Amino acid sequence: MLNAWHLPVPPFLRRRGDRLYITLLLSAESAPSQVFLRGEPDNEEWLLPMPSSKQGEYIRYHTTLALHEGEDIRRYCFKLLWPERQQWFGPRGFSAIPPGQLEQFAVSVPDSGPDWVADQIFYQIFPDRFFSSGGDYLLQNDSYFHHAAGRWSTRSDWKKTLSEEGAASDFYGGDLDGISSKLPYLRKLGVTALYLNPIFTAPSVHKYDTHDYYHVDPFFGGNEALLRLREKTRKMGIKLVLDGVFNHAGDSHPWFDRHKLSEKGACHHPDSPYRGWFSFWPDGTTRDWKGYSSLPKLNYADPEVVQRIYQGDDSVVRHWLRPPYSIDGWRLDVVHMLGEHGGAKGNLHHLAGIYQAAKDENPQAYILGEHFGDARRWLHAGVEDAAMNYMGFALPLRAFLTGIDIAMQPVAITANECAEWMENYRAGLSHQTQLRQFNQLDSHDTARFLTLLNGNIERMRMAVVWMYTWIGVPCIYYGDEVGLDGGNDPFCRKPFPWEESEWNHDLLALYRQMSALRQQNKALRHGGCLILHSTDDTLVFVRAYQQERILIAIQRSASATATLPLSPLVIDGRWQCLEGEGVLTSQTTHLHMALPAESVTVWRLIPA
Repeated sequence: MLNAWHLPVPPFLRRRGDRLYITLLLSAESAPSQVFLRGEPDNEEWLLPMPSSKQGEYIRYHTTLALHEGEDIRRYCFKLLWPERQQWFGPRGFSAIPPGQLEQFAVSVPDSGPDWVADQIFYQIFPDRFFSSGGDYLLQNDSYFHHAAGRWSTRSDWKKTLSEEGAASDFYGGDLDGISSKLPYLRKLGVTALYLNPIFTAPSVHKYDTHDYYHVDPFFGGNEALLRLREKTRKMGIKLVLDGVFNHAGDSHPWFDRHKLSEKGACHHPDSPYRGWFSFWPDGTTRDWKGYSSLPKLNYADPEVVQRIYQGDDSVVRHWLRPPYSIDGWRLDVVHMLGEHGGAKGNLHHLAGIYQAAKDENPQAYILGEHFGDARRWLHAGVEDAAMNYMGFALPLRAFLTGIDIAMQPVAITANECAEWMENYRAGLSHQTQLRQFNQLDSHDTARFLTLLNGNIERMRMAVVWMYTWIGVPCIYYGDEVGLDGGNDPFCRKPFPWEESEWNHDLLALYRQMSALRQQNKALRHGGCLILHSTDDTLVFVRAYQQERILIAIQRSASATATLPLSPLVIDGRWQCLEGEGVLTSQTTHLHMALPAESVTVWRLIPA
């Protein structure tokens, strides 16, 4: 049986000057008579012969790809030729037909994306529910009238049980100074980057109904509190990404003014200077986001909206990327829905404008798109650096470990089906884009993963390790690390339990251990990723960079064994167990695994 090995990382791919040196390893049996590298240096197919040489038990095929022409994303695959047949080899393995353009290996050379992202461990914070500084500026009862809920804001005690009724108006008093005070806790956890849910002035607790894009909510501490947070994060080496809500504004925004707080709002004044900034149906009602009248969609067909949001010199996108705030990037809310005339017309054009504006201010800014569905159209278009990786990571992992899909409906998939889902999704994305994909178990928009598991800590451990070791950048949703639970919104937004007696300390220790492991091993931050074995309940994958190897085995249910043939990705040597209780023994031709029920085990190769 013929086997092939290639990942778009060293030692299989190296850059030297203006050329890429590409290597494919094949097993010696049934070797082809010729091997070609199929590339597209000028967007036309080229077949480059690959000379061969013996390398131990394998045959090494190698060639170079010039970098002086073509697009930055270099796509390639391999054509294997015998006297009477051919095979193709790409990231999805062997095929009898040529892989499509977006199903080939891909690397970005040069890479224009932010090079710092892959090295981070992110932490997502819902500001009102993380920690309260106790400042005298904090929100109290009746500070806001939340028209969408038809009620005044309330200030609750931190330990009050969260209720669904009026949840968007029920504040607990978390603020930016509270976040600043907890940065030492986050650094001990291994966190190096923060993603904050919206912080700009708005009447709701979630603040996706923006009232003022240029001012941090005064009850979060205002712009001065953001400056204090920014100064402290810089000193501690922590990056800061903010939530950009540019698809829609809030209906209390002076541009719209549904509640007649000013005299020029678009809602009630057809002659308003802002009328064209929104879209209206023939009956005068507004085109809003998904039927929520409090969230009128911005109309990017109006040049003034374009100027104010991203193109103008002091546009919102540019403003916060500049000193003194100098944030490190934007997470773009429902980014695929943004567009003209209340719909998504011109979406890619305007996202390209947002992307370019951000890069004009800071070429290393991280532009992260929110997509619950397939994000590859936007990733291939180059209008964002990465996506919240629901479709490529969170949803398949959720289906495999919890048996529940995003609609909270039952789903049953095997490890093999999970592997196919994840591998097919990322095939064709450049290696660098894969490294920057934003991997989470849950978020402010989903039920807590521990709740989906009905409190099963063993499976939670499996999920945590999977998140830290899969290709992409991990993000912890606040409180997950101490076992905070909660169903769908609003219950996934509970206040953080700061009394340590309420923490799951074993789970917290695992998060800290995995943070340290990721920082210590370049293979987990920059390495290639390949699933080596998948059956009904067993999934085994490897991360590889240079000679570094990290092997991860996930066993969903009953105990099992697995056999991995020795290969260039799983080579002989001493395998050190870093996490879990699986047993790995090295035989003459293979590795043998004994995996306990509901377990995850991580090994690191110490070369012989």
